[in-house]
Amino acid sequence: MNMSSTFKIKNIEAFDVVLASQSPRRKELLSNLGIEFSIQTVDVEESFPASLRANEIVEFLAKKKADAFPIKPNQLVITADTIVWHNNQLFGKPENAEQAKEMLLQLSGNTHEVFTGVGITTTNKQCIFSVRSEVTFSKLSQEEIIHYIDAYQPYDKAGAYGIQEWIGFVGIESISGSFWNVMGLPIQRLYKELQQF
Repeated sequence: MNMSSTFKIKNIEAFDVVLASQSPRRKELLSNLGIEFSIQTVDVEESFPASLRANEIVEFLAKKKADAFPIKPNQLVITADTIVWHNNQLFGKPENAEQAKEMLLQLSGNTHEVFTGVGITTTNKQCIFSVRSEVTFSKLSQEEIIHYIDAYQPYDKAGAYGIQEWIGFVGIESISGSFWNVMGLPIQRLYKELQQF
């Protein structure tokens, strides 16, 4: 089976699909969907109103990224933003090892939520949605957390972890909802939304 073969989603065939993200995980997931796309990004400050919570944050940021993109008439742009939400608090990307350790200590032995907001945008239409998953971690030792941070440098990941990495293998007890959403792109929902766009 040729994994690189393309699959046509008929109602978006007229568009050049653009993934506006530098995330290697989103690139991998969209590639596995089998549609042709290019990657183009614009710098967007990922700030949002302090009153926003959980799914509101990721939907706001997915829209903000889309609205900042100079979309051409033949383009369909996909934007996304992922956060970890725990105890009514946002866990974004850690700035250093100490911050990563603090996040993982709080997630250890607890259940948290992962939200990804996605934007599908053309010059005359926009669809913004979000997907929620619940992730339960077993109790992690300090040694496990330090090993993971040292070995994997998870500074580009919300909540300081990648589910597809070592810490996901040894630490995650259960997931309720989309696994791919936790990786950074709810690909099944995106596929459905593209079909209906």
